[in-house]
Amino acid sequence: MATTRPAVLKVTEGAAARIREIVAHAERPAVGVRVGITKGGCAGMSYQLDLAYDVARGDEVVDTNGVRVLIDPKAILYLLGSEIDFVVDKLSARFVFRNPNEVSSCGCGESVSLAPAKVETAEQSA
Repeated sequence: MATTRPAVLKVTEGAAARIREIVAHAERPAVGVRVGITKGGCAGMSYQLDLAYDVARGDEVVDTNGVRVLIDPKAILYLLGSEIDFVVDKLSARFVFRNPNEVSSCGCGESVSLAPAKVETAEQSA
């Protein structure tokens, strides 16, 4: 009997709508967006979101709400249980990550400190 494991990352309908728009207006055909983690910033790490033109070896593929999100294999343990949303307010519009693995974030909101997810904790929340 096959078991279905939960997606590494959830995508809200607001984020999916914005991703569809970005992919539709890409300069060349894109398969979706790629999410990763980069080192840097005052808190130590930053989320990275780019257009994806192909599925790289090892990418975790999340197909949801009509979009494809590819997750860099080096970022999977840092993103387990996360949700990506697109938020519009009076002064800005941006993607927002709600990540249970976030230990702290900087005052500017551009970088975070992350701890790898405990696999047994992620499996229990499924």
